[in-house]
Amino acid sequence: MLRIDINCDMGERSPLWDYSVNRDLSLLSFVSSINLACGFHAGDASVMHTMVRAAMRAGVAIGAHPSFDDRENFGRVNRQLSPEEIYDIVLYQLGSLHAFVQVNNAILHHVKPHGALYNMAAKDKVIAKAICDAVYDFDGSLILYGLAGSELINAAKETPLTTCSEVFADRSYQDDGSLTPRDQPGALITNQSEAIAQVLQMVQQQNVRSVSGKTVPVIAETICIHGDGLHALQFAESIHEALTKANIEITDPVKR
Repeated sequence: MLRIDINCDMGERSPLWDYSVNRDLSLLSFVSSINLACGFHAGDASVMHTMVRAAMRAGVAIGAHPSFDDRENFGRVNRQLSPEEIYDIVLYQLGSLHAFVQVNNAILHHVKPHGALYNMAAKDKVIAKAICDAVYDFDGSLILYGLAGSELINAAKETPLTTCSEVFADRSYQDDGSLTPRDQPGALITNQSEAIAQVLQMVQQQNVRSVSGKTVPVIAETICIHGDGLHALQFAESIHEALTKANIEITDPVKR
């Protein structure tokens, strides 16, 4: 039987969009792991604590979602930081979330960078290594989620960290396997049927059709659903249903 993780970015309370903690709570029924904002791009202490407790009740794996310190742009603007500064901001955010994990006797399962930090690390070896060093030094048993085929995944394997290669339900792909930048036409997939078809192709065939029509190989171990998407709950429910009907087991990656 094929297996796949469904992860979702959550806890992203921000004045930049209409955040709803109830929507996050509803999404927990259709995912197997979550990535919680740690306060730098979105989120706060209250929502972190709420979501840690809710994830425990739902049996969903808890991950950290560190980013650049950039609440005004939701962490989506590239920042030029030294490797030492990147190491520090990642370590700081892991510690913030871990406090709530620890007091609730939960387990921190994984780390997935957010936004611009994620995208820069996908292509920049130095940034990727700084992130992985911070994660490994904090807890070498954590799983590193990163874009399939990226420098972040390569750096994690060299660190060494357990990796989980990520694909996206609601993003289109370029010929080189990278995501289409959000400021380009067609970057976001808003049609539910198209998103489901892309997910099934990636999981069952381990490839994806690029915006130019090229078939690009991908390693699909976890599927991202964005919690801030306009139809996030409907997408999650439909994708969960489609995978289940296709006899694909939905489960979080095993933490060593």
